[in-house]
Amino acid sequence: MKILFFIESLHSGGKERRLVELIKGLQQYPDIKCELVLTKKNIHYRDIFDTGIKIHYIVRKYIKKNPKLFFLFYKICKKYNPDIIHVWGNMVAIYSIPAKLFLKIPMINNQIMDAPKKNIIKKGLLSYKIIFPFSDLIISNSKAGLKSYNAPKTKSRVIYNGFNFDRIKNLIGPSEIRREFNITTKYVICMVASFSDKKDYYTYIKAAISILDKRRNVTFLCIGAGNDSFYRKLVKPEYTENIKFLGRQENAESIMNICDIGILTTNPDNHGEGISNALMEFMALGKPVIATDGGGTKELIMYNENGFLISPKSPTVLAEKIIMLLDDSKQRNILGERGREIIRSKFNIEKMTESFVDVYKNVLRNKMKKKWRN
Repeated sequence: MKILFFIESLHSGGKERRLVELIKGLQQYPDIKCELVLTKKNIHYRDIFDTGIKIHYIVRKYIKKNPKLFFLFYKICKKYNPDIIHVWGNMVAIYSIPAKLFLKIPMINNQIMDAPKKNIIKKGLLSYKIIFPFSDLIISNSKAGLKSYNAPKTKSRVIYNGFNFDRIKNLIGPSEIRREFNITTKYVICMVASFSDKKDYYTYIKAAISILDKRRNVTFLCIGAGNDSFYRKLVKPEYTENIKFLGRQENAESIMNICDIGILTTNPDNHGEGISNALMEFMALGKPVIATDGGGTKELIMYNENGFLISPKSPTVLAEKIIMLLDDSKQRNILGERGREIIRSKFNIEKMTESFVDVYKNVLRNKMKKKWRN
């Protein structure tokens, strides 16, 4: 079986990490061969090179929607002759259509990674509706995602993100991390997310300030790429040592490991989470989590079982839940351990890889059935 993966780039992101982990997982299957096509030479996940996979670059030049890429991708398909084209994104799915049609190669569409409200995706929904009919199978990482995009039920499936526990085997020690970032407080809270209009750092910072008004034994970390200047201005001068903006970090898991609670607040006006990799990482590390209710997050967090879901834009409620957990170490440990069990049983990398392999086999079986009928 030969799979041709197609994604724009491998920059830092949940979708990109998921694909890299899948390619690594497929190395356990000697009968499955893979190649990868990128439209940008942007590779954050350098371990893709350790897999030895052949990477084709068909870089877009000058214009964003370059029609030449239809032909370049078609040429690669013609030469490699894959059994399946597996696309990871909107534009790459569109670029794949001619190859799918003229070379009669099944296409698996993995473009649904979030679960926004209907009004958010209204403008972009047309492109999805165009691509869905050409897709032999549509995969989302959440049930909420399929519902948001109104994917046809007859050819849709959920495959949850898979966490690779090897990623947390060789973490930097807690004392070294504390020393590096000058963290001296008893407790540490952390949010890992980009500084963008999709995330709600405002609620997180406001909750942090209200807690620091009452107690100073907590440090709040903000980890993520983007412009954080607006949020820095929210912090009172006396709290600058307690609210730290660390930017994007290569060793994010080691920093997350020193935390007592993991947070993810989302702006529902601009975004709906699919299955958050950051929340999965906190849970794999045995940390209780608090997140904005909505999208696929409720498929990951069971209220009062491994964390809490809160209403959007609720800094007061967030502060209350944080304080409650800080004051109850037993509850923190119970929620954290339950979260780790959920990742091990339901969101592990082996289960994700096996699910994709099953999908590939089913798609090829369906292809053969159609051949016999004709």
